[in-house]
Amino acid sequence: MVPTTDYYEVLGVSRDASTDEIKKAYRKLARQLHPDVNPDPETQERFKQVTGAYEVLADPKKREMYDLGGDPLAAGGGAGGGFGPGFSFTDIMDAFFGGTATRGPRSRVRRGQDALVRLKVDLAEAVFGATKELQVDTAVVCTVCSGAGTSAGAQLATCDTCGGQGEIKQVQRSFMGQVMTSRPCPQCQGFGSVNPNPCVECGGDGRVRSRRTLTIKIPAGVDSGTRIQLAGHGEVGPGGGPAGDLYVEIAITAHPVFTREDDNLHCTLKLPMTAAALGTNVELETLDGKEIIEVRPGAQHGERIRLAARGVPRLRGTGRGDLFVHIEVQTPTKLDARQEELLRELAKLRGEEYVAGPGTVAQQGNLFSRIREAFKDGLS
Repeated sequence: MVPTTDYYEVLGVSRDASTDEIKKAYRKLARQLHPDVNPDPETQERFKQVTGAYEVLADPKKREMYDLGGDPLAAGGGAGGGFGPGFSFTDIMDAFFGGTATRGPRSRVRRGQDALVRLKVDLAEAVFGATKELQVDTAVVCTVCSGAGTSAGAQLATCDTCGGQGEIKQVQRSFMGQVMTSRPCPQCQGFGSVNPNPCVECGGDGRVRSRRTLTIKIPAGVDSGTRIQLAGHGEVGPGGGPAGDLYVEIAITAHPVFTREDDNLHCTLKLPMTAAALGTNVELETLDGKEIIEVRPGAQHGERIRLAARGVPRLRGTGRGDLFVHIEVQTPTKLDARQEELLRELAKLRGEEYVAGPGTVAQQGNLFSRIREAFKDGLS
């Protein structure tokens, strides 16, 4: 029986075309005619013809049969121009992506996951850096089987279900004909092999959990949220695979005196009213040691004194931030009779007649007069 369809003409290739030329022609046509791209019924029929032609001409035996005058699709009972027996869905994937979409058995050895731990650091350690020991609980290589996952002297066995391929194939019918699909083997989970004698220590995983101690260097200038990467110190992978990375996230504990704002430090210096008025020198214990703070006479509440380069080292860059000392003037809340008398006398000497005792009305005339005079002087 002479074939009624010229498969070479359908693909647009010559009768002496090579296998690569046939594949190239099919890929080009499949991208143009695939139903997902062009759902027109006539185009779908054309796509079936192109696919049938490719099935015949890409298979050396079927092509030879066709060249001798037979029709392999008709002989195999396939629908004319459709998908004949043995046609794989990977041919369509090959047409669209330029490669064969096969998986094969997957490796039992895989990279481990990254791990994250948090480490508390006090402010002084963050400012000057430190070396600390850190205990981590992660997966390590099983010392009994050395990561193989099998008992002593045992070996993995080829999976009987998939024959070591790691996947099983299944033929399904669709509007395009018969399509061959593949999925991971349920017996071996896609590995292509089974472990009949797993290691009693790790249960065949090739790794166990263990606590170990690491020495970590904290660089000067770290802040809460800073992460330090330790390459290869994370979880060991299944099958004794390479370890992931360990990330150490820094958490700065609160300090009783200093607070941090970016690379600067802040603290509060409480002064009695008299010391703020007269001025004084105060010894302050900073993170760098003792410092003498000079408070000028007449210091006001809320003023701040800057100590240069007494802050936090810049993690990215050079130099250090500053230390700001905020003055908090404390007003006495309880006065005895003599103290009150002296304060009132001082108020009179300074012309502050608006100072009044409890239950009296302050006389503010002199105050308003001074404000008025100052305002006039400013306009003149």
